[in-house]
Parts: sequence; C-alpha cells; structure tokens
Amino acid sequence: MSQALQMFNTVGADQFSRMVCEIAPYFSTITPTLVDLRPQRAEARIPFRKEITNHLGCVHAIALCNAAELVGGIMTDVSLPAGTRWIPSGMTVAYLAKAKTDLTAISDGSAIDWSVPGDKVVPVEIFDTTGKKVFTAQITMNVKSLDS
Repeated sequence: MSQALQMFNTVGADQFSRMVCEIAPYFSTITPTLVDLRPQRAEARIPFRKEITNHLGCVHAIALCNAAELVGGIMTDVSLPAGTRWIPSGMTVAYLAKAKTDLTAISDGSAIDWSVPGDKVVPVEIFDTTGKKVFTAQITMNVKSLDS
C-alpha cells in the first residue's frame, strides 16, 4: 500500500486533504477535500467560492485544472506499483459548461495498465451539484522506475 493511501486511511479525508495542501500549497487555493482515495480512483469536493471565480462569476479555468491535477496525481500515486515514480508531462482539457456550484472532481484509472512504466493518460471529470459534467482533462503522467 502506498504511503499516501496509508495516510489517507489513517488520518481521514479532512486531515489528509490539509496535509496534501501543505505539501503542495497551490492546491490550497481550491480548498479541496479528498473524499475517496483508492488504487485507480480519487474523488475530491471543491467548494464554490468567490476567490476562485472569473469575470463571468463561474469557477476559473485554472482552478478546474488545479482540481484535475490534484485528483489525477493522487490517484496515480496510489495506483503505481512499488519502485516507480511519476510526473505530469501534459494536460489536455475541455471546458464543457459554466461551473457555478460546488464541484466534484473524479479520476478513474481502472482502464490504465499500471504494471509497466511509460506515459499513462489519466482521465479526470468534474461535475457540478446537479451532476452536469462541466470539465474534462486527459493528463499524461510519465511513469518511470526509480532506477531510471
């Protein structure tokens, strides 16, 4: 079991989310709470706040990208076999609708072969409180052996 997953299971969602924001402070701008974390899946709630809105009054594009990188990255981290590491190397996004409510960001890596190193395309979807999909991302994670 990864250290991140062990910590999530030990301290709980709220404390783990605060710890992630201390390690990577930029994530704190979206005040996320990771509510589900397991190999091949991560889910976070992002509250709607004026501080992350744009001139149209909806969640800013970069705040959505920030949420995507959070769930995509932490899901990758807990899905990798021991002896590997990862780093994002690219992201393609689609803004599907104005995000004007609290949000749920989900990364599902169940279709990814985590057993071999190489580029992995990690999907992320973000939904508003009505269940409407407002954003998608495809994040390329470069996975390597710790020896390389």
